[in-house]
Amino acid sequence: MTLRFARHGVRMGFVLLLVLLPVRAVSADPPREAMVATIAASINPVTADYLSSVIEKAQEKGAALVVLELDTPGGLDSAMRQMVQEILRTPVPVAVYVFPSGARAASAGVLITLASDIAAMAPGTNIGAAHPVSVGGGGMDNTMAAKVENDAAAYARSLAEKKGRNADWAESAVRRSTSLTEKDALEKHVIDLVATSLGDLLARVDGKEIRKGEATIVLRTKGIRVTRVPMGIRHRILSSLADPNIAYILMMIGIYGIFFELSNPGAVFPGIVGGISLILGFYSLQTLSANYAGFLLIALSILLFILEVKIHSYGALTIGGIVSLLLGSLMLFRSSADPYLRISWGVLLTMVGVSVAFFATVVTLAVRSQIRKPVTGAEGMIGETGEAMSDFTGEGKVFVLGEWWNARCGVPLKKGDKVIVDGRDGMTLLVKPRDART
Repeated sequence: MTLRFARHGVRMGFVLLLVLLPVRAVSADPPREAMVATIAASINPVTADYLSSVIEKAQEKGAALVVLELDTPGGLDSAMRQMVQEILRTPVPVAVYVFPSGARAASAGVLITLASDIAAMAPGTNIGAAHPVSVGGGGMDNTMAAKVENDAAAYARSLAEKKGRNADWAESAVRRSTSLTEKDALEKHVIDLVATSLGDLLARVDGKEIRKGEATIVLRTKGIRVTRVPMGIRHRILSSLADPNIAYILMMIGIYGIFFELSNPGAVFPGIVGGISLILGFYSLQTLSANYAGFLLIALSILLFILEVKIHSYGALTIGGIVSLLLGSLMLFRSSADPYLRISWGVLLTMVGVSVAFFATVVTLAVRSQIRKPVTGAEGMIGETGEAMSDFTGEGKVFVLGEWWNARCGVPLKKGDKVIVDGRDGMTLLVKPRDART
């Protein structure tokens, strides 16, 4: 009896174990991960779309944390605000990590860092200089400049206060373009910590409480799986287009392509290349908020070059085209803006020089072809030397360019006299004695 009870107990224990094992496996928390995005470029619509896609993917996978490794000189206000809104809206905690050493979070990068749930910097980095500048060409008057500055300062202070950071410094970064090293930023409570590496950052924020909306999240990041999400081919291509030098080159290629297609209808290939380049150039100009007055001046310069070929202006149109091209290139992006928002002098001077040389050559060849003596047709006969084939007064035969021609002359000619063609009347040459030419 005792033995039977013992066996029954063993069976019950085995069954209970089989039942509990799956329950434990199902109830165990799934492995969490930290998704890492890297932005080492200016802030523009492409980088904003890239961050949005990473955050969306993190939400779908239930990631514990999104880490944005940031190294930026700044960028467009509209793109920056889109990124800030994504960081504030997502239920996934977002850490902005100014990395690697030598990196910076300047201008728009300051506000993105202030909006993060965790703000960290690597040794040897800096943050600041968030004063707004106009990048669309043309300076702002004092009233408009004050409005833009006040708006940016209020936005920076609001973000800092929302995240419990130094609001006074945030405002001074906008109004006075102040900057801080990572040590000063930590001391002034602009950031939360200085981390030597991504692993160090994840280990040090483990157990930190993050407030997202109405919920409080406790981070569990020590030893967490790290998944890097690099820019896809689409974002990499579009990001490379968001460069003033690339935009300028594409626009010039587009204009050249259209010019060749109009000059040689039916060539097709120049038109295709020019059309594609021009569309890509327009996209680049849109992402960079370029000054379209500069673009119109460049287009006007090409029109003046084309007119020079058609109209005898003795170089006036060419000079106007050169001046228009140079001014348009200088105005296309503000020279006083940050370096990432203007064309390098090397690219500008090279493209202007090539354009001037090309159109100067085309104009020179066109003018020469118009003033050159005709070599074919009726006009090509004028000035040629021939010989009278018989004595005649009025009309007779002459030998010109290896052919016999009917000729008419106002003076009597003898056989063998040298004559010069002075004109043509149908199939009859008008000649005069060679000695009569003055």
